[in-house]
Amino acid sequence: MNMDAQLQALLDKQAIAEVLQRYSRTLDWLDDEGQAGCFWPDAHIDYGFFTGSAADFLPVVMQIERASQRRWHFLSTPSIALHSSDRASVECYGFATGIREQDDGTWSGGLYGGRYLDEFEKRDGEWRIASRRYIMDWKLPLEDQPGNEPNPDFPLPVLQIIASGHPDYRVM
Repeated sequence: MNMDAQLQALLDKQAIAEVLQRYSRTLDWLDDEGQAGCFWPDAHIDYGFFTGSAADFLPVVMQIERASQRRWHFLSTPSIALHSSDRASVECYGFATGIREQDDGTWSGGLYGGRYLDEFEKRDGEWRIASRRYIMDWKLPLEDQPGNEPNPDFPLPVLQIIASGHPDYRVM
């Protein structure tokens, strides 16, 4: 592969990695438009509880995310196999959590570990997810989580994102 082809492969892989980072950020900050920009609207999505198009999936997943007062998604460095100038297979592992206040005033949720099996397509110079299958490998309960008030002994700020448009969110 010549230098120009190698450079283009690096640029394509970086663009794909940035879509995956944007996927996590836009879920966590409840950015509907940003989340939609990660998928082609006709992308096939299979999460087990949902199978269908990305256009139909996005309202479902955002409703799930809005049910938690705090959420956090973290993805591994992706493995990317470029098949052509406009198609790639991508796999990465991920952790996700959702924490919410329970009826008794305690805070709890779950930590999930799984993998994303994606097919990406580049259309009009832009990479997006064209197909996704999510596989959950494990789940751990997260009991006795901190509430919204900082611990007076170690007062780190607690971020609560309950709606789109949080003042700390920066479009990147």
